[in-house]
Amino acid sequence: MTTERLRRPGRTRTLSLGDTTLTFVPDGVVQLPGLGWLPKTTDETWAAHPEYLDEGGYLTATIGALLVSRDGRHLLIDAGVGKIDLPAEVSSKIGALEGGALLDSLAGLGHRPSDIEAVALTHVHIDHTGWLTAFTESTVLVTEPEWAHRVHSGDTDHATLDAIAPRVRTVTDGEEVFPGVRALLSPGHTAGHATYAITAGDQRVLAFGDAMHSPVQVLDPDWGAVSDHDSAQAAAYRHRLVEELSTPDTIGFGVHFADVQFGRVVDGTWQPID
Repeated sequence: MTTERLRRPGRTRTLSLGDTTLTFVPDGVVQLPGLGWLPKTTDETWAAHPEYLDEGGYLTATIGALLVSRDGRHLLIDAGVGKIDLPAEVSSKIGALEGGALLDSLAGLGHRPSDIEAVALTHVHIDHTGWLTAFTESTVLVTEPEWAHRVHSGDTDHATLDAIAPRVRTVTDGEEVFPGVRALLSPGHTAGHATYAITAGDQRVLAFGDAMHSPVQVLDPDWGAVSDHDSAQAAAYRHRLVEELSTPDTIGFGVHFADVQFGRVVDGTWQPID
C-alpha cells in the first residue's frame, strides 16, 4: 500500500466478481484531523504511522457511493455529500470539505440517476445523503431504527430527509434489498447504522459505511471516531468487522478509505485490491 494512495482522494475503481460489478463512484473529499477525529490516538500513534496523514496532520477521507450492478439492474449504496466547498476552519472538528462530483462520476460510467432503482443508506449523516433528491425515481432504503432516530441525529440534513420521505422504505436486519445484497444492522456510529453484505461469485463484500473512516483503524479497532453515537458499541462492531475481513472469502469496501476503498485485512493491516 503506497503512501500516495493513503493521502489522495479515491478514484473511480471497479471490481468484477461473478455476475456482479461493484464500482466506487467518487463525489468529494473531507480532511479529518488525526488526533481530533480519532481521540483515542496519541502523538505517538501518528509518529509510528505517519503515512496515513497529510502534511497538515489530516486523514484523507473520500466521499462517494458504491454502485452495485447485476443483470442490468443497479443499486447505489449511499449518495455522497452534494455540492459543497468549505475551507478548513480552526474551530471545526474537520478540515476542508469538498463535494459535488457524484452525478458526473455516474455519467462517466454511462448512468443517469433514473437508472438507479434504489439507494440504500448506511446511515443518514449529511455526507451520505447529499444527492438523494436527484434520484427522483429511486426507492430510498434505510434501516428501521436509523429512520426512527433521524430526528435525534446530528450531522443530518433534515430538509433532504423530509423531501425524500415519501420514497423511503425501511428495512430489517438480514433483509435482502437487492439480488445478493443484504442489510445487516451494525449500530454504533449511529443508532441504526447498516453494513451491506454483497454476495458475488464465491466472495462476500462488506460495504461497512462509517464503521471505519480510515484504514488506520484496522490496526486498532478501539480507535473510534469522535462522531460515533455509541463509542463502546461502535468499537465492538469494529473488532468483529476486522475479524470478518481477515477471512479469505471476504472483501471490504470502506467508502471513506482515501484511494484504497476495496481491500482485505491481512496480518492485521488493510491491503487494497483492485
